[in-house]
Amino acid sequence: MIQPPDPSPDQYHVPAGSSKGEFRDRGSKFIAALFPVRTEEEALAAVEGQRIAHPKCNHHCYAYRLGQGSDRWRANDDGEPSGTAGKPILGQIDKAGLSDVAVVVSRYFGGTKLGTSGLINAYREAARLAIIDVEVTTRQLTQTVVLEFGYELMSPVMSALSQLQLEMANQDFGTQAYVELALPRSTAPATLRELQALIAGVYVEEVDDAFSIPGLSITLSEPSPA
Repeated sequence: MIQPPDPSPDQYHVPAGSSKGEFRDRGSKFIAALFPVRTEEEALAAVEGQRIAHPKCNHHCYAYRLGQGSDRWRANDDGEPSGTAGKPILGQIDKAGLSDVAVVVSRYFGGTKLGTSGLINAYREAARLAIIDVEVTTRQLTQTVVLEFGYELMSPVMSALSQLQLEMANQDFGTQAYVELALPRSTAPATLRELQALIAGVYVEEVDDAFSIPGLSITLSEPSPA
């Protein structure tokens, strides 16, 4: 796994594609499959896909983590002794610093019981082998800002966007102008204050939460991954 540099507050590491890993111990074979996912539904669909791909396996243990935060995760032992499969898989995901990822490990039983420590090691190692084989990229965390304004404000708005080197993510110039921006989450509030100050021709210190520009409507979305 070649990991990019540590992400900024507006980025987190995600897999760029899928990968596989295989670990064997005393006749048992553990097939790990890693998938990039964006939702719980996608993660569970990946698990179901592995059940179909490996119908002779009695256990399809998995873990996934979603988004930048630490609260959107799940680890499942799928019938193995509690804590011997899902958590070790999740531990490897977290050790690699990945999110928006699901790892499923399917076990072919070889006839010899591995014990608790053996199972933990096997599921952990299979997950690790899949993770080290995947290319890693970063996902941006952005906040969408929508500007709607009359054409009398076209010149100051376009000039402000140019001065701040902001690119329009979407635009529509119909009866009223519509401009959509995707700003880095951590800097969106400060950038928006600068933008309003430039459009209004005032100092940025004059722009507070109550500040408004006649003829300009500004809408902010909830922060989200790009």
